[in-house]
Amino acid sequence: MAQQYVIIVAGGTGSRMNQLLPKQYLILEDKPVLMHTIQAFYSCNTKPHIVLVLHPDMESLWTDLCRDYNFDIPHDIVYGGATRFQSVRNGLTYICTRMARPSEHLIAVHDAARPLIRPEIIDHAYELAALKQAVVVAVKSTNSIRLEKEKDGKLINSAYDRDQVWMVQTPQTFNAELLFKAYQQKESALFTDDASVVEQSGHPVTLLEGHHSNLKITYPEDIQIAQLYLNNLRG
Repeated sequence: MAQQYVIIVAGGTGSRMNQLLPKQYLILEDKPVLMHTIQAFYSCNTKPHIVLVLHPDMESLWTDLCRDYNFDIPHDIVYGGATRFQSVRNGLTYICTRMARPSEHLIAVHDAARPLIRPEIIDHAYELAALKQAVVVAVKSTNSIRLEKEKDGKLINSAYDRDQVWMVQTPQTFNAELLFKAYQQKESALFTDDASVVEQSGHPVTLLEGHHSNLKITYPEDIQIAQLYLNNLRG
């Protein structure tokens, strides 16, 4: 029977938050951001096996937080690397040792700092990935778009149709064998997410429309925005 997985990447330092703690450990409503993220995947119908990639220096803090908040959702811990690419690859290596037939399984990769991902979108991503092999949650741009490029030694910019522009989110969900093979490539600065790694390996990516509430906690004010979304969801 196929087993689905999710790699939740929580190895960042959160330097842009101007906080002593990385953003995934800051409190959102009643518990740390990361606990909301894990809860979303635990609550979805797919019930993936949860693999949490942590900075090695943060494991003891995470253990203490789980105790303090009585957080007992099952998950495995893997240490992250120096970059996101290396952290995801570490998670894949861990999963690979437990998977007999990669072609039959799916793996989602999700940012720890996206705590408001909706369980129904997670399920839809797994369902679509079973058909398309590579699925990325994204939302259409609501802003006007201008593209900048160099011409004759000068930077010029021009308007671009925003209906053709998608802002990429996570989860990004893939056939396990496809993702394993893609991450055997040498790391590149062009790899800004998992979709770019898979695309570079020669496989097309399918977009799944998500929701603007699936914001990534990056700056201090994002905690307040996330709280507003939570308040609206709870009516």
